[in-house]
Amino acid sequence: MKEFVVLVDENDNKLGLMEKQQAHVAGLLHRAFSVFVFNSKGELMIQQRAASKYHSPTLWTNTCCSHPRENETYIEGVHRRLEEEMGFDCELEFKFSFIYKAHLDNNLTEHELDHVFIGTYNNEPNLNPDEVMAYRWVELDELKKDIEKNPQLYTAWFKIIFEHYVSYIEA
Repeated sequence: MKEFVVLVDENDNKLGLMEKQQAHVAGLLHRAFSVFVFNSKGELMIQQRAASKYHSPTLWTNTCCSHPRENETYIEGVHRRLEEEMGFDCELEFKFSFIYKAHLDNNLTEHELDHVFIGTYNNEPNLNPDEVMAYRWVELDELKKDIEKNPQLYTAWFKIIFEHYVSYIEA
């Protein structure tokens, strides 16, 4: 089944729909969300993308990220995708949104109006092997140092989103 993204302007006004991969080839601005799930120790759950993904395979990224479907709210999409990828759901809270552009492998571009949500979960996920090959809990300072030391191990968008998230919590 083809996935479509909602094309938008800078104010999140809907402009139309486009097949997801086509939007990433064209680099057109579309709706997206990113989820950061922490445990009670303040560690972030990050995931390693499945080797079969059409872009950024085996790279580490935030707990979950994707795109809301047409006529789906951001929060509905966040809960749907967290369950599909990580096999669990939890309470999530919207924190902030921003626009970014990141160049990926395979001549693809993520150009997204990203809505960032956070939640808390203290159990083990039930990973979907088509989406995720591994996960780990990591302390934010340790993660920041590892991203600086080994940027090639992380997705292009996660490095941008993580920097925005750290700036947000330090503000």
